Amino acid sequence: MELPGFVQPPQLPRERPPPAPPPAERVQRQLGPLTPEGPGALGELGALLEAAGGRRLFGDVSPAALGELVASLSRFAAPPEQQQEAAELPGKDGAYEAVAERAAEAGAVLLRLLAELEAARTEETLGDPVVGPILRRVAAPIYVFAVTHVVDGPWTSTRSRSVAGDLLESLVRAADCVSVAEFLRGKKEDEEGRFAAVMGLLKQELTKDTWKRNPAMKHVFAWTLPHVTRPWLSRYLESVLPPSLLISDDYREENKILGVRCLHHIILNVPGADLCQFNRAQVVYHALYNHLYSREAPLIQAVLLCLLDLLPVLEKAQRRQEQQQQQPRAPTRCDEVLQLLLTHMEAEHRLALRRVYAGTLPAFVRRLGVLVARHLKRLERVIVGYLEVCDGPEEEARLGILETLRCTIEHAWPRMPCRLPVLLKALLRMMWDVHADRGPTPEPVRAALLRGATECLILLDRCSEGRVKILLEGVDGSCEESCVRDCLRKVRENT
Repeated sequence: MELPGFVQPPQLPRERPPPAPPPAERVQRQLGPLTPEGPGALGELGALLEAAGGRRLFGDVSPAALGELVASLSRFAAPPEQQQEAAELPGKDGAYEAVAERAAEAGAVLLRLLAELEAARTEETLGDPVVGPILRRVAAPIYVFAVTHVVDGPWTSTRSRSVAGDLLESLVRAADCVSVAEFLRGKKEDEEGRFAAVMGLLKQELTKDTWKRNPAMKHVFAWTLPHVTRPWLSRYLESVLPPSLLISDDYREENKILGVRCLHHIILNVPGADLCQFNRAQVVYHALYNHLYSREAPLIQAVLLCLLDLLPVLEKAQRRQEQQQQQPRAPTRCDEVLQLLLTHMEAEHRLALRRVYAGTLPAFVRRLGVLVARHLKRLERVIVGYLEVCDGPEEEARLGILETLRCTIEHAWPRMPCRLPVLLKALLRMMWDVHADRGPTPEPVRAALLRGATECLILLDRCSEGRVKILLEGVDGSCEESCVRDCLRKVRENT
């Protein structure tokens, strides 16, 4: 690794050797042989930094030179570049093990540099006027280096992650901050932190043509983004939204989930007005909606949770437009998502996906409120179908569907009496199946299912003006099982 721009070794005179150069010049000379083939230079470089002392080192070496030192150490310990279309990262191999060793050694040198900066801040001859410009120059590249090797990846080891963690703590302390979040966003709302400088380094690595070559950069971005929250994140929206969309649009599931989580953080921490500006919210919505055709449960769950927070932003803008143009209330994006969700739920046989769908369905029903009546026909089929099938010891799908039914009755109760025969039969059949099943379902789960079914029966009885009690009279007399009879008794006694 060649480092241009540093002092070249002086020419030896003919008569007598020159005096020993000052430590600052020796530090600059030591950077020359720093290559992957000669890592032994790192140990001597750390010793030279310690011997130079803050007064000589920071008084004689420019901030640009120290910035080049940090950049050189980052390149020295960078993970090897991948092919743009590589299917996946290789596992732990010799190349990555060598990267981890180099990262630990380079991190130790940077720790020494930060220690000298902290010591120089307290010296009268140096202080903040000297240390401040240097820290502004080296803070962002040191941060990227530390986060690159603090995440758990094939290019890291236990030792390199430990050194990177110490380096990150030392950097935050040297910047006079109490946390990584404060280091990135600043101490006050009107104060600019180091996030802009960090994104300036990441931006060139997170383009369409380069983001897959360095596998660590997407993890650095995803690790950094959650530390910048409202109200600071809105000023960086133009920097963080494109890479999030880019990562989520990949063909690999883990990248899709990573990108969707970044988009979710942006939606939660950026005002809706900023998201709607330049049609950004619509772009994000279409990117998320396309993922609903996936067959992977973790991705579907991440997408549905993200959509639940994005839909209020879109609907608020839609209602404002309808009021201005005096138009009737049209179907919303929530209607569109729920329609596709119910279509997939009807034909879905994978238990993992059924659990995800049933777990998020109640939130969509609450989101629509009384407007869920538009989807009652298909929703009834889904509820009946999911109540019939046991999905394992925890019964997550059935519990989610019972919650969906309860929310549906509460919001669309005038439309329930005509559906009473179908729903009553499905609930009673499920209660009997839960009682008769001798599988591994724990007793607390059985009790939760029976309790949920009982609550739905009580709500159906209230909205049908007592018809459920009349229909249950014959059933109660022929039922000999105590747990089911207790549930029916609660329905009869409820007023």
